[in-house]
Order: sequence, then C-alpha cells, then structure tokens
Amino acid sequence: MPPKRPVPRRGRPGYDQATVLRIAVDVFNRHGYEATSMGVLADNLGISKSAIYHHVPSKGDLLRLALDHALSGLEGILTESGASSGRADDRLEFVLRRTVAVLTERLPFVTLLLRLRGNTEVEREALERRRTFDHTIAGLVDAARTEGSVRSDIDPRTTTRLLFGTINSIVEWYKPGGPLSPEKLADDVITMVFDGLHLPAAARIS
Repeated sequence: MPPKRPVPRRGRPGYDQATVLRIAVDVFNRHGYEATSMGVLADNLGISKSAIYHHVPSKGDLLRLALDHALSGLEGILTESGASSGRADDRLEFVLRRTVAVLTERLPFVTLLLRLRGNTEVEREALERRRTFDHTIAGLVDAARTEGSVRSDIDPRTTTRLLFGTINSIVEWYKPGGPLSPEKLADDVITMVFDGLHLPAAARIS
C-alpha cells in the first residue's frame, strides 16, 4: 500500500494561526487597528488576502483572539492561590508581580489591549474585562489600607491610578531580551511601589 501523501498547508508554507496572529498584532500596534486593512496584513504576511481567511474569518476575529490572549493571561493571575489567600498586601504584591510577568511574556498583545479606543464591540467587551481586572486590584489596595499594611494618607484613587500607570507604561519602553530581565523588572516595580526611592535610614550615607 503506497504511503499517504502529506496534506498541503493552506496559505504560505510554515504559517499557522498563531504565526498569523503574532504578525497581525505587530502590524496593529504599528499602524493602529482601524488603519490596518486585510490588504496591509496580507502584504506583511507575504500571502494573499484569501489565504488569511483560511486562518480566521475576519480582521475582527484576529483582534478578538489577540485581546483574549492578553486578557486570559491577566485574568488567570486572579485564580492563583497567591492572589486569594494571605494578607491583602501580600496578595497585592503577588498580583502586581505576576502582572509584570504576564505583560513581559505577552508584551505585543497587552500593548494592543492598552491602546484600545472602544470603537467596536470586540474592543468594548475587552475593555470591560480589563476594567473588571483593574477593579480587583483596586479592591486589594483598599483591603491593604483597611488592614493597615499600606499607608492611608494618600487618596486611594491616586494610589490605584499610579499603580496602573507605572505598570502599564512598561509596554512603551521595555525591550524583551535586553539587560533588564522580567524578574528584575518585577523586583524593581515592587520595590518602587512598596518602598519608594528613600533608602532605609541604616543604609544612608551620613
């Protein structure tokens, strides 16, 4: 019996949905989602527009897949034991540290999420999921204030906004593979958030 002939790949050889999605996210981030047509995507992929439809039904489906990849990583943090047990400040530190880890692991996808404008139903659904995640972190900040483990003299809304601003800004400047590892980045963020810039008195030069 002759061996079965391999089934040819659809689209450009070596491309699968994950590869198409990764390249599409890079293009969305460079040009903006709305300004990116299927023709632009096809040019960047080096395949025809019809070949893209072998992988996804539409540009909107690419966006949905990309945003779900970012959000599922963030939402997954809240199901981990470190996010649900222990002192509130310990849980807050755990969630912030893991958020930095997910952001660096899925940097292009989280970048796309943070740049959404809410112009489509897909974007609005993603923004609602993101708000739910943000509210959970805000709740941890409030719980830590209540238990007396973090300072209460700063307006809680200011604290929450500064936390989000600090972590979200990472997508604009962090370079994966550079001298700053994701682990060291997370350590630095946690130190800045909980200890600030002042040296402990014992470590200061008199």
